[in-house]
Amino acid sequence: MTRTALYPGSFDPVTNGHVDILRHALDLADKVVVAIGVHPGKSPMFAFEERVEMIARVAREAFGAADAARIEVISFDDLVIETARRNGAAFLVRGLRDGTDLDYEMQMAGMNRSLAPEVQTVFLPASPEVRHITATLVRQIAKMGGDVRHFVPAHVAERLAERLADPR
Repeated sequence: MTRTALYPGSFDPVTNGHVDILRHALDLADKVVVAIGVHPGKSPMFAFEERVEMIARVAREAFGAADAARIEVISFDDLVIETARRNGAAFLVRGLRDGTDLDYEMQMAGMNRSLAPEVQTVFLPASPEVRHITATLVRQIAKMGGDVRHFVPAHVAERLAERLADPR
C-alpha cells in the first residue's frame, strides 16, 4: 500500500524552508503530492505552471531522480481536505516555524479532522537554519532589491531576478 502525503501551500516562490519540509515528508511517505493553491482573487508573482517547474527542478536537484519521481505537483482551488481525499492522502504535511504557526495550524488541523477524520495532519518542525524563511518575506526582499540567495534555491533566485527585471 502506498502512503501518500499532501503538502499544500502557495509555493510562490518555493523556498529553502519548503525544500526542508518536503525532504522530511519524503522520509514519511511513499508519495508526496505538492498541492499549489490557486485562488482567482489572488495575483501570485509566479503562474501555476512556473511554480510547478520550479518545484520539479528543486526536487531533481535536491533529492535526485528517484525521490523526485515520488513527488507529484497539482493545483487545487477547493478545501485542502477535499484535495487530500481526491488524491488518496493518508495525511497532510504542515511545516511549523514557531508558536504562531502552531496556533494557526492546530485550528486548521482540528477543522480538517472534523471534516475528514480519516486524514491525519502531521506537523514537521522546520530546521533551525530555515525557520525564519517565508515566501512573503522572500518576495518583499526581492522586490526591494535585496539578496535572497540564502533563502531560495539558486534557480529560484534567478527566476525572481528575471521576473522583477521584466514584470508580466
